[in-house]
Amino acid sequence: MSDAHPLGQLSVAQVMQCDYFDAGRCRSCSLMGTDYAGQLADKQSRAARALAAACPGLSWEAPFGSVPEGFRNKAKLVVGGTRDEPTAGILDAHRQGVDLRHCGLYEPGLAEVVEQVPEVIATLGLVPYDVVRRSGELKHVLLTHSPDGELMIRFVLRSPGQQVRIARALPWLLETIPGLRVVSVNLQPDHAAVLEGPEEIVLTVAEDLPMQVNEVRLRLRTGSFFQTNTTVAAGLYRQAQDWIHQVDPVTLWDLYCGVGGFALHALLRPDGTPRDVLGLEISSEAVASARTTAAELPGAARFEVGDAASGVGAGEAGPLRGLAPPDLVVVNPPRRGIGPVLTEWLESSQMQHVLYSSCNVDSLARDLERMPSLVPVRARLFDMFPQTPHLEVLTLLRRG
Repeated sequence: MSDAHPLGQLSVAQVMQCDYFDAGRCRSCSLMGTDYAGQLADKQSRAARALAAACPGLSWEAPFGSVPEGFRNKAKLVVGGTRDEPTAGILDAHRQGVDLRHCGLYEPGLAEVVEQVPEVIATLGLVPYDVVRRSGELKHVLLTHSPDGELMIRFVLRSPGQQVRIARALPWLLETIPGLRVVSVNLQPDHAAVLEGPEEIVLTVAEDLPMQVNEVRLRLRTGSFFQTNTTVAAGLYRQAQDWIHQVDPVTLWDLYCGVGGFALHALLRPDGTPRDVLGLEISSEAVASARTTAAELPGAARFEVGDAASGVGAGEAGPLRGLAPPDLVVVNPPRRGIGPVLTEWLESSQMQHVLYSSCNVDSLARDLERMPSLVPVRARLFDMFPQTPHLEVLTLLRRG
């Protein structure tokens, strides 16, 4: 592939400056002020070192970089302050609100809406939750922005009492916030450092946010996960699609499939014939999103709710029990990795290829050591999170 950096050489030498970081108000971006080319080189070196023991001679593609600022498609805002003067950002060491409405990480379109959030909260008359006093209602405001300029906004409340205020203000919200498509209330009653709760009430007619990624129009429901950096996510899916096409499996499983990004980019073989594609994901909301997208695309794909870590082993109950192993498995687990049960199953199976997308090279290295018969042959780093040490690595494994 020729997209080692999605914007050529335009941004890789930039250094981002942030007033919040300089003032000590927010230190979330631990690499702030560091030359971006140096950030990318350090991440590549760290990933290669982490995998060196398990993967001697591994062939690395050039890293896929990002713009160093203005890349986030999501805003996860902790609400603080008072009803008349709310803050949207984080809490400080004393659990008081720190307003970060002018953070430079948000992509155009989302940044303008984030600036509006404190005024929206005050206009709605929502009382910020006070962690110290355990009083108030509004805990978080969660925003997701699409490449088409549409928006999802979720108000995380302690109890349903303030839901009526938001529902009554829905016409005003839709008129005031540019591109607003989905509005919901999430209930998180526990006094705990938890972003959201299990109950969600969608207030708008639209229940999902379309996200155009390459040729696939993903549908994000309120509880669905999607990568924070749309441009780099698109590059990740294109690279996966390219490696899958080179291997050309007839059958493919996408485990930890989320909203189906990998599976839906692999529906068709290079000659246009459909693959037998199956996705497995523990989140029913994400599976519903994947099924909606699949219904709009050529080919056929099944998506089932289930735990990939425990649902594929011999004798395990679940939607994959009794199915013959596919030609290729895609895994995209959380930071803890896929673990011993799934690695044992993959190692003992007869499948020829595994495509492993990891956000933690240390757990990736542990998992690779448990699968000596599956040899890493290709790898590429994708920088989803500039200004932080976090990274994503895509690795193609082939049975040796």
